[in-house]
Amino acid sequence: MVGQRHNQQFACCARRTGLVAGRSIVTYTRLLSLVVVALALVVDVAAAQESGLARGSQLLSQYKTDLQQALREGLNQGEVEAIAACRVQAPKIAKTLSRDDIRVGRTSHRLRNPANAPPDWVEPILQTYVASPSDREPRTVPLSQGRLGYAEPIVLQPLCVACHGEVLDSEVASRINELYPADRAVGFHVGELRGVFWIEFPVEN
Repeated sequence: MVGQRHNQQFACCARRTGLVAGRSIVTYTRLLSLVVVALALVVDVAAAQESGLARGSQLLSQYKTDLQQALREGLNQGEVEAIAACRVQAPKIAKTLSRDDIRVGRTSHRLRNPANAPPDWVEPILQTYVASPSDREPRTVPLSQGRLGYAEPIVLQPLCVACHGEVLDSEVASRINELYPADRAVGFHVGELRGVFWIEFPVEN
């Protein structure tokens, strides 16, 4: 009887151990599946972000090229003419390229033209760059209606010093003051953060 009772107890314990082991394996399998799914999502998000950065940079390149060309042409005619290029040509270029559900522009933490105030989604990115001047990495932001926002820093170039540097020609300073009485876009050095280029575009499926 004693032996039979021991055998029954052993069998009962074995069954319980087997159930616990089985449950542990099921739990482990479920956890492993969740980890695999989570990793796949991380990879997908990273890939989507890289794709968004690449497309944003590509779409923005034409705007930067056309704007730089307009500024160079203005400077070739004189520094005062360069102000006109920024005032007249830059908005025209942005308007021309803002088509097919794409919007493009530029802004700054120290504006010259109030019309260049940042969109709501750009403001936090701009402040991040201001807080970390050495941060030159572009950013993407998911927007509503299947759109994506892309922004990258504008670094002051030597050709911009004539209108945005510490010491301006008196005629240039007078013209800027005439056109933009509340101007804050002076006193910059080459290589310093001047603002950001930004673009909004539909996400590709």
